[in-house]
Amino acid sequence: MELIGTIKQINPVQNFASGFQKREFVLLTEEQYPQTLLIEVTADRIDILDHFTDGNVVRVGINIKGKEWTSPSGDVKYFTSLSAWKVTHKDLANSNQDQ
Repeated sequence: MELIGTIKQINPVQNFASGFQKREFVLLTEEQYPQTLLIEVTADRIDILDHFTDGNVVRVGINIKGKEWTSPSGDVKYFTSLSAWKVTHKDLANSNQDQ
């Protein structure tokens, strides 16, 4: 799936004790009813945001991921995340300068 929008905020890298890393950014989509979405970049892809700043208009390739979690008390909760695998400047999306 692909989204087009303006980067509102890029957060710093988060490091976890397990060695897992993620970085989140906020995207305001370009559509009739713009959405403000929190998107994450994980593992070896966290550096793809280094080429961007707040206000950049980008194309973002995402995967929608879901997870079921059962608490120690037996309650089941569901989580959904948007995970980016590619981010490019909107005007450069078809060039060889993709990031």
